[in-house]
Amino acid sequence: METTNFIGELVGTFMLILFGGGVNANTSLAKTYGNNSGWIVTATGWGFAVALGVFVAQKFGSQGAHLNPAVTIGLAVHSGEYANVASFIIAQFIGAFLGACMVWLMYLPHWKETEDQGAKLGIFCTGPAVPHTLGNVLSEVIGTFVLIIGVMSIYADADSGLKPLLVGVLVWGIGLSLGGTTGYAINPARDLGPRIAHAILPIAGKGGNNWSYAWIPVVGPIIGCIIAAYFLCAFGI
Repeated sequence: METTNFIGELVGTFMLILFGGGVNANTSLAKTYGNNSGWIVTATGWGFAVALGVFVAQKFGSQGAHLNPAVTIGLAVHSGEYANVASFIIAQFIGAFLGACMVWLMYLPHWKETEDQGAKLGIFCTGPAVPHTLGNVLSEVIGTFVLIIGVMSIYADADSGLKPLLVGVLVWGIGLSLGGTTGYAINPARDLGPRIAHAILPIAGKGGNNWSYAWIPVVGPIIGCIIAAYFLCAFGI
């Protein structure tokens, strides 16, 4: 069971980043058919990416289909069961890194056609619209708090094949409503795994990796998921 959970989390997160990073690339890179499609296309693509990732993770054997260390940690704090936390998070980071590498390969001719180094970095990881440490942390905390409350609410009822789709709709809504400040990482693996890929890959004309900001989309979601877990416990949920 441990092996299937690990593989499911890895493959599911891989698909999440391939589709999510893919929509970022399609809207940001020069000479793509989707160039400059806008925020609604980006948020929609990420919502679909989450839904697909959850379906795939379940198919490959992950019972939880978390795809996100914040979800894994939040559910562990809520339930008091920590046995799978380390293996899930490792699988999620590997999957995110590999998914980002596949995005690079998918759009291989387009990197050299794009001069904007910030746009290239933004395909892989998030950044603040307005740099403000406290405000940026709060954005990630609030977004992740909403994510955990929403996921727990969706999965509170009897099993349904629609639940992965509803989680995708939830992330779509978070992107449309709360994502304009920091790009709504709400997932440490989603941000740090691809950021490392950006640093390592021979991306034509790339710039820096904005490591000074990189801790915010890791720490913010972890704080948010823990607050959400205790909030649910306080109401007996």
